[in-house]
Amino acid sequence: MTTLIKGGTLVNEGRTFNGSLVVENEKITHIIESGGQVSDGVGTHDQATCPPDSVFDEVIDASGCFVLPGVIDDHVHFREPGLTEKADIDTESRAAAAGGVTTFFDMPNTVPQTTTLEALEEKFARAAEKSHVNYSFFFGATNDNAGLFPQLDPHRIPGIKLFMGSSTGNMLVDRREALDRIFATAPLPIMTHCEDTDIINRNMAEARAKYGDDPKVTLHPIIRSEEACYESTRLAVELAVKHHARLHIAHLTTAKELSLIPNSQTSLHTPPSTLHEKPSTLHETITAEATVSHLYFYDRDYHSLGTRIKCNPAIKTERDRDALREALCDGRIAVIGTDHAPHLLSQKEGGCARAASGMPMIQFSLVTMLELVDQGVLSLERLVELMCHNPARLFEVRQRGFLREGYQADIVLVRPNCGWTVTRDLIQSRCGWSPMEGHMYLWRVERTLCNGHTVYEKGRVDTSYIGQPVSFR
Repeated sequence: MTTLIKGGTLVNEGRTFNGSLVVENEKITHIIESGGQVSDGVGTHDQATCPPDSVFDEVIDASGCFVLPGVIDDHVHFREPGLTEKADIDTESRAAAAGGVTTFFDMPNTVPQTTTLEALEEKFARAAEKSHVNYSFFFGATNDNAGLFPQLDPHRIPGIKLFMGSSTGNMLVDRREALDRIFATAPLPIMTHCEDTDIINRNMAEARAKYGDDPKVTLHPIIRSEEACYESTRLAVELAVKHHARLHIAHLTTAKELSLIPNSQTSLHTPPSTLHEKPSTLHETITAEATVSHLYFYDRDYHSLGTRIKCNPAIKTERDRDALREALCDGRIAVIGTDHAPHLLSQKEGGCARAASGMPMIQFSLVTMLELVDQGVLSLERLVELMCHNPARLFEVRQRGFLREGYQADIVLVRPNCGWTVTRDLIQSRCGWSPMEGHMYLWRVERTLCNGHTVYEKGRVDTSYIGQPVSFR
């Protein structure tokens, strides 16, 4: 099967140019710039012309569209197994495809937790039958399972997830000796959820004493406070430095935490230029993720959206949001993820204590960030770095995350200047709602190709297609 994607504006590795892509046997075989040059994402080469349409099995007219690498979302909760009344791999990978996300890394707080080798294999088996995009799974750390780390296959999984603060799934690791052991022995990147449980519990007790058993949701960022986030993140950085561990901090939410994060822009912008080069010194660094939700919302939005935007760590102040936005461009934030975490609306009822934390965002993550591009928060080229290139570099994903010859044809076409509104019937996630309902976007995901196959086009997901497990390192 040969496919020509012609006439689009390609955005890749800091460049935006008009051109066409040739896809054959799941891979990008040629990148042809308008004017006759062939580019492989590293440089331009001999003069060439695009063959006639008639030689291809499929021709995709990308005129008026921007052609990007497929998004790699390093942080999702697809709820399978054990929590499938909320979501499962089938429904949420549909949402991913509809949002231009071609690869996801799923978190371990399912039922059972992904803290044994058997549970990890079960997830891979389920995805091999149900995922419509590419996939992998984090292994979950506990207070006593570091002995399993040497048995993990570094070519199959992105890293180890460590909950250093209470969140859903009761996976808190709070013993100092256990934390030291995890940071000292982890053979893979450690991705941390950082919130100090003692501080949160103290804040909740004070709020309950003043406001009752279920304080209103506007108090959520006060209970799950800046201090709680900062103290836990400070400890994670301290442990990473002490043990020379590779640390990736999930969903940063505060300006204060950003003071702990080194500028990683230099190392992240020196990727391997061939398939055989070793990666940069990324494994020696500390990097951070921001989520679309924390980049878009701030505490004023609790008044209109209530518990629909309740998540852990909490969405905080406008100052914090703006600091995170600034950090997108100076290298302190390396990756944009979603922390996609569906719940039924009935589970979102109540306040700080009763309403579930988490929201579905994967279907609308790319178009939301494109809206921030229009607002001047970041450039389109930087968006591609943060959502496509850097997740691939950070986790050493093989042959994905770039528009390069020889790489898997994970590609998304997005069209600007075509207003549309999020309505419930468009939502692919099983939970059936989104905090973006009623919002009008000016960008639209036109088509998503996963390994060269059109998995989404103009509102339709090809549910017959199954993605591939991701290969690392």
